Amino acid sequence: MLQEIALPSPADFHVHVRQGKMCELVTPQVGKGGVRTAYVMPNLVPPLTSTDAVLSYKAELEKIDPSVQWLMTLYLHPDVTPAEIRKAAKAGIKGVKSYPRGVTTNSSSGIEDYEVYYPVFKAMEEEDMVLNLHGEVPSDADKNISILNAEIHFLEHLRKLATAFPKLRIVLEHATTSAAVETVASLPSNVACTITAHHLYLTIDEVAPQPHHFCKPLAKEPKDRKALQDAIKSGNEKFFLGSDSAPHPLSSKAPALTDKGAVSACAAGVYTSPILIPLVATLLESFGALDKLEGFVSGHGRKFYGEPAKEGQELRLRRTKEDEGFVKGTFRGDGVEVMPFWAGKRLGWEIAQ
Repeated sequence: MLQEIALPSPADFHVHVRQGKMCELVTPQVGKGGVRTAYVMPNLVPPLTSTDAVLSYKAELEKIDPSVQWLMTLYLHPDVTPAEIRKAAKAGIKGVKSYPRGVTTNSSSGIEDYEVYYPVFKAMEEEDMVLNLHGEVPSDADKNISILNAEIHFLEHLRKLATAFPKLRIVLEHATTSAAVETVASLPSNVACTITAHHLYLTIDEVAPQPHHFCKPLAKEPKDRKALQDAIKSGNEKFFLGSDSAPHPLSSKAPALTDKGAVSACAAGVYTSPILIPLVATLLESFGALDKLEGFVSGHGRKFYGEPAKEGQELRLRRTKEDEGFVKGTFRGDGVEVMPFWAGKRLGWEIAQ
């Protein structure tokens, strides 16, 4: 049985590290989870809609942990013009993240109409930037659209964008459905897709009774989980790791009474950064895809983004002993506490160095 694995510079192409005290707590955990390159989401408060704001945020992250390569994104917004795109590209910003309005955390400034942004997408295509799509549409009772089928209804937008901009690199983020996998696989090579660790494990049955498993997009049916697993097993380079690790204060993950006596909503997000690469190895081994680990966590995403692995950033994993590898219950910082995914469960792999 394989006892050790060497991985060339793992990368997480979708991570949230928040701001303020939460940022100070979770940013160091990205590298501790085995990641050498992290693609950072821009949905802060306020959102990162200018090159200057993105660069300022990047400087904060580099100050906290200079060992990780932080790749940055803009938040698609009316303030993001073609001129801003050209400025961002010159500054080394890699992509632009699109959030449909109101579908997830800090998306109230999100978009409602993609065609309005066609001049922006054209500039991105010319500057070789990446368009990152949160692949859901807002719920609409009259159209029978809910968080259970919002991703499927989004796929027509993905197909339309891929046709309109054949040279624009597009990533469908955190796919959760077999329909999304099939759609991405059918589109040209400029379209790729991230898959999270937690969606390789969860189905709706695990989410319903456990608020710490609640995320957007929501985990779906067993057939959808299998489609994600099969996409990795196939070795298709279109599919790679984007954890969507999304920490929230422990108190916000459980419903509670507000000052006015109402029940608060549970925050959407699963936090995987501290254990990410060992977790992915454990999960891939569970469905017979451990031989695809290197491509999934390093090779495929780096090839798509044009960010080759650097020498000296190899990560070594080793099997955990039978009485070791249990995920800690919480991570505490200055006035903030978060619970990681798989708290109390045992990982089959750990970082050896």
